[in-house]
Amino acid sequence: MTEIRWLDELESRAWLGFVFTRDLIAAAVGRDSLRASNLTYVEYTVLARLADAPDHRRSFAELAAVLEWSQSRLSHQITRMEKRGLVARESIPDDARRTAAVLTGKGSEVLTTAEPAYIDSVRRHMIDVLDRDQLNALADIYDTLLTHHRRPAQARIALDTPPDQLSGRLAEPNSHERDGHAG
Repeated sequence: MTEIRWLDELESRAWLGFVFTRDLIAAAVGRDSLRASNLTYVEYTVLARLADAPDHRRSFAELAAVLEWSQSRLSHQITRMEKRGLVARESIPDDARRTAAVLTGKGSEVLTTAEPAYIDSVRRHMIDVLDRDQLNALADIYDTLLTHHRRPAQARIALDTPPDQLSGRLAEPNSHERDGHAG
């Protein structure tokens, strides 16, 4: 069994700072968004990603990838937003098995109304709290973390495993090998 590498004080401050700050800022922006436009943080994000797309539509697969969500989570969210008239589902003409999410006129109006309050909230709760050097450092840090976590999983395993712990295999041994019985 590998010895646990406990977090030192700096590492703990960095980790907990990230966790608590992310939750606090997201909650504050979400409250402000809901109060200003009756739009949740998640709904705002979906609408914004549709507004960024050509013709204000994306296939479910593409939208799920852009949001980094499962298609199941996206489907449930789109269902809730459809009931409010913010988005619609449309079949993709070339492939009847695939569906696209489309920003409706009402969704576009709500997004346009919500944007100023959303941006103001992001500024108040994060951007304007930091000076330009801190903001630049934070952006660089998030670029590094996003690049790391968006690499394919197998590449991450190989790169994150110390060379002396690489066994030449990436998959878990089958039950016979785990139990010490080959074959």
